[in-house]
Amino acid sequence: MTGSVSAQPDPSMIGGVPKAPFVLLPNPARLFARRAERFAALAAASPMAPYLRFLEAIARMQSDLATTSPRPAASDVERMAQARGNGMPPLDRLRFAAAPGLSAVLTDFIARCEPIDKPLAAAEALRTVREADTPSRSSMIEHVLRDTIPPEELAPHLYVTAALQVFAALAAASLDASELVPVAVGVCPACGGLPVSSLVVGFQGAEGVRYAVCSCCSTQWNEVRIKCLACGSTKGIGYREIEGGEEATVKAEVCDACESWVKILHQNKNASLDPVADDVASLGLNVLMRDSVYRPAGINPFLIGY
Repeated sequence: MTGSVSAQPDPSMIGGVPKAPFVLLPNPARLFARRAERFAALAAASPMAPYLRFLEAIARMQSDLATTSPRPAASDVERMAQARGNGMPPLDRLRFAAAPGLSAVLTDFIARCEPIDKPLAAAEALRTVREADTPSRSSMIEHVLRDTIPPEELAPHLYVTAALQVFAALAAASLDASELVPVAVGVCPACGGLPVSSLVVGFQGAEGVRYAVCSCCSTQWNEVRIKCLACGSTKGIGYREIEGGEEATVKAEVCDACESWVKILHQNKNASLDPVADDVASLGLNVLMRDSVYRPAGINPFLIGY
């Protein structure tokens, strides 16, 4: 396994297509259904097949949950205007813990996961969440929302994460995309979450444009093509990949200014790439970067510890 540095980025690419939509809101049921399909495809030829198949089942349950869960009320016009005026996300993800309906969504999701074929450790983790008292569940929810999941407690938190992703995606889907404005570099304009990865897309009207993808609500927002998602620098940006060189579809974008990195997926070269599934499946790249000077700027709750 080797890493390589790509050629210096072309400044003419910065900014991409000027009229591309700033925000792409999630379609929750379709989002998780497609993610499940991608996990299944990746598992067919991966040494991580057992874990990928488990996450495929989780994604299918997320899709079912997104289809049957009550839709949140449409975004409040006054609140949207206030958030827009202050340059803030209209959804405060740290308040999700106390939001009406979250407890029911988590309980429903736990029940749906019971029949999933899972390893013994995953079954024990599900029991831990199912039998947890209210303070314990609240603590797990807080860990997920604050991106402070203890690596040794990843298994039970995985189920809480999955349920919260559905809840957050449904909330984001109720927003008016035209009312969202940039908040800060690498920060979701819908809920304030950190990116899981970024995508270079290829759909009409946004060819070659880069979108960061929220790890919490799955909203995608346009970021300059060659820019650090941690500090905003457009200088000292380079790339690492395991194999494929310039043609690699999954790379680590590194920043020498703040010594951070986040994965960038070239969906314009492979339309089936998923920001979460392919992040998990490219674990080897995480291992490569763990031995470097760079620290992760994105977060994938399914890869805590890497």
